[in-house]
Formats: sequence, structure tokens, C-alpha cells
Amino acid sequence: MKRRTFVGAATALTGASFLPGFANAQSKEIRMIESGGASGESIQKGYIDPLKAKTGINVVRESPSSLGKLRALVESGQTGTTLFELGSGVVLQAKKLGLIEKLDWAAINPAPMFPEAKNDYGFGYQYFSTIMAWRKGAKEPKNFTEFFDTKAFPGKRCLPDYPHYCLPFAVQAAGVPIDKLFPLDVDLAFKKLNEIKKDVAVWWKAGAQPPQLMKDNEVQYSICWSGRVVGDPAFGLNFAGGKADLSFICVVKGSKPEDKAAANKLFYEMSLPENQAKAAEVISYTGPSPNLDALLPKDKLWQFPTSKQNKDVQYFENAEWWADNGEAVNKKWEAFKLSL
Repeated sequence: MKRRTFVGAATALTGASFLPGFANAQSKEIRMIESGGASGESIQKGYIDPLKAKTGINVVRESPSSLGKLRALVESGQTGTTLFELGSGVVLQAKKLGLIEKLDWAAINPAPMFPEAKNDYGFGYQYFSTIMAWRKGAKEPKNFTEFFDTKAFPGKRCLPDYPHYCLPFAVQAAGVPIDKLFPLDVDLAFKKLNEIKKDVAVWWKAGAQPPQLMKDNEVQYSICWSGRVVGDPAFGLNFAGGKADLSFICVVKGSKPEDKAAANKLFYEMSLPENQAKAAEVISYTGPSPNLDALLPKDKLWQFPTSKQNKDVQYFENAEWWADNGEAVNKKWEAFKLSL
């Protein structure tokens, strides 16, 4: 689950010019589309504000992000949006469709990063989980079979309007264990969703929606991004069966060289553990630095997707399967939505 106007400008040769990723011509403002809510605010505090303080470069954020929106931008020939947030499975789809550009890691020259975050086509800036949550006081499900049981666990649901965030949980609800999810039984997933669609009040597109809907008591149960609900006494939650994933910031195909030069400066800031710690103050997601844990509060480690107790009960996104099958699944998803 959870992410921009630009002006081209030449940069004078100052001391800041020798920061990693410097280019002689770079924009002073670029545009980013990210997933919104607290996650977007974490990008602002952790990375954009330090970037602006050091270089004067500003990044204008918009949200939400989706593969369909990215595709529309590229196919329209726009050059005003430089950076776009995508989940790991969608990165491979976007690469296959020619929607994103290869990163210049030599120009970025990042601080040490976990290898899976250093993708040729994306900067893996944030580990996150998609989990079940509920309004405090509701009956508490222990797994997705119970979560999808609307008779034993009555209440309205709020589910993601993204097949890669929704279908694996429906398959779990049908009894498939997390180590057997892929290849995904898509027909089984849609069968399960058809059983409960009358109890789904909202199919969310922005990550900030589920917690607000639960607080307003418009829904009682949600599948949502963990960072939106952990630590908030208004919610109960369970990482069991959740999806661990890595979110990437990618460069939109056709972006101008001066905009990409500015983007490389932002990527460098995103690699610094001290900036990742600032971002984690806003939302309980972790960045890709192997040196980050020492900077995080020990009493809050349980909130993070990569802590052992949470990592052990989740599955990790199968990006390759989605890259091979995502286009066909998206068509089935759109057909399913028409039946609602």
C-alpha cells in the first residue's frame, strides 16, 4: 500500500557542486508522484528538506501513484514529472512496458545500501508491509481466513484497489499458506472476493484512506499499509500473513537531463542513514541502509516491517511473477471492478 512543476536552471560551480551526483546543469525544482499520506511526509522530512537545505533544489510532491497513472504520463509525452513511486512488482512491469529509465548509480554515488534496494531501474527507499487492521473494539481476526469471514467477524471492509495488494490475501483466505502463494491462483482469489464484495464499503486508492475510514467508523476492517496504523491506539493490527515489500522511486521515461541530475541529488540524500532515521520518525517504515538500526529507538523496533518478529510471519512480494502476469491480471481486475 504508501508520491510534482519544474524549472530548468544552470547551477553555479560552488562547494555544493562536488556533492555526489553533481551535474553541471540541473533543475532547481522537480516533480514527484508518491503514494501520499504519512509516507509522503516522511519523504519530505527525511529527504526533500535536507536536499533543499544543502542544494536549494526543491521537490514538489503529488499523490497517489499507480501504474496506470505512470503509463498515462509517458504515453501523453509529458516531461513535467521526473520521479514516480512504485512497488517492487510494478517496477518490473514498468520496465517491461518502457515507462521508466535506467538509473545512473555512478552519478548517484550512494552511501552503503542493501543490494536488493539498488535496482537498475529504481531506488529502493522504503521497506513496508501490507497487513490487516481493524477499528479498536472490533472482533480480532488471527489470519486472513478469519478476516474474510464476514459472518464470524461482522463489519464493513476496506480493501486495496490494486490487484497486487489484494489478490494474495484473498488466496490466503481460501486456505493457501503463505509459502505456496505463487504462482498465484487468480481465479481462486476472485472467487473469494466475489463472496465478500457486498461487505466491501470502499476500495481504496490512497494509503491514507483506510485509517481515516476506520476512525470515522465507516469501515471496521481494512487491509492497509502498516505504517498508517502501528502505534495508533485507535486500531488493532496483525502482521500474520502480511506482505513485506520494498517501495522504489523511479525516473519517468523521457525525463530531461537537468531534472535527472537533480533527482540524483535526492537519491543520494535517500541513501544516508541519518536521513532514513528522520523519515522513520514520521512513519514506521525502514530505509535501505545497513547502518540504520543503531539510529532507531529500541522500544519501537516491533513496529517496523523488517523486525524479526514481523518478517518471520509475512511473505515477500514475488516481483517476477507480477512482471510476467501483471498485465493480464490487471485486465481481469478491471473486469471484476465493473461487476461491483
